[in-house]
Amino acid sequence: MSDTKIALERKLASLIENSRINADIAQKLFEIEAQILRCKTSQELLFELLASIKDKFDLSGICLLLAEPTPISYLLSGNMQSSWHKENSKNIAIDLLQQLHPKRKPLLTNDLLLIKKILPINLAEQTKSIALVPLIIEDKLFGSLVFTDNEKTRFRPNLGTLHLEQLAVKVSLCLSNALIREQLEYMAHYDRLTGLANRRLMEDSINEELTRQRRYNVPFSILFIDCNKFKEINDTYGHDCGDKVLTYVATQLKELIRENDKCFRYAGDEFVITLASQPYKEALLACKRLTEFFQNNPMPYQGLHLPITISCGAAASDGIKTMEELLKQADEQLYMHKKTGVIL
Repeated sequence: MSDTKIALERKLASLIENSRINADIAQKLFEIEAQILRCKTSQELLFELLASIKDKFDLSGICLLLAEPTPISYLLSGNMQSSWHKENSKNIAIDLLQQLHPKRKPLLTNDLLLIKKILPINLAEQTKSIALVPLIIEDKLFGSLVFTDNEKTRFRPNLGTLHLEQLAVKVSLCLSNALIREQLEYMAHYDRLTGLANRRLMEDSINEELTRQRRYNVPFSILFIDCNKFKEINDTYGHDCGDKVLTYVATQLKELIRENDKCFRYAGDEFVITLASQPYKEALLACKRLTEFFQNNPMPYQGLHLPITISCGAAASDGIKTMEELLKQADEQLYMHKKTGVIL
């Protein structure tokens, strides 16, 4: 057999093998795509995606790099800020991320210095080569999927990246859809300024507590709170300061209540807190504790300490009153506190 014929046969065999490998990769990517299309949340999508890719392609590790600061304002609100997210992602300076993907193309490298620079320590120690897949939403590069391997030859700079480019587009589209859906749901139930649940969730929560009380005779109370002289603060320091006051009050209230209590933004500078399993006596103690905290802890603002105080009223459910009646009673108690300075 001539050398030319042998060379042709080897080339043909190589093409057939490459075709088989590409078909196998394409099939695995199709299975991954079908799996993530069923996901309803961004966290579920990323969890399924990372686990599936690592398993199907036998990777030593996989993680998510996220641009810091994020170019997508809503990207990390709510669901992605979880323990799972913190364990499987790393923040990376947006300038460095852009350097890794100058043309928004995947990057394959076995440069150990670069690997140690961008990977979480637990992955960098065992990694010899990596593939970085850019993630783009709203035409903005916001992150990179990182595939790691303990073999230096697994991800070489001269390998083709067509399949990775296809994966990047599909993952970005799926993640974008999930995030937009979550953002709409978030906006429907949470206040963007303070991060507190809004009146819609408050009504659901109070009605659930009233049902539980009537069924199991469990005590339940609510607190109605507003900021004293809030209009004066706005008029004196401006609305930006007023927004900071609302955020400050909301943040402190969330920190001061128990884990199974809930805080809601009712309207303007008004807040409602639900106290699960708490009778009226305990609700009054909570009122005093909250008002004393703000009296003793002015808000830092532009080198000043602004005195921010609240008025608070309480109402305890008797199993008969409606939600509207409870809120009205607590609001009346708040008015008395504001007028007399005494929590009744």
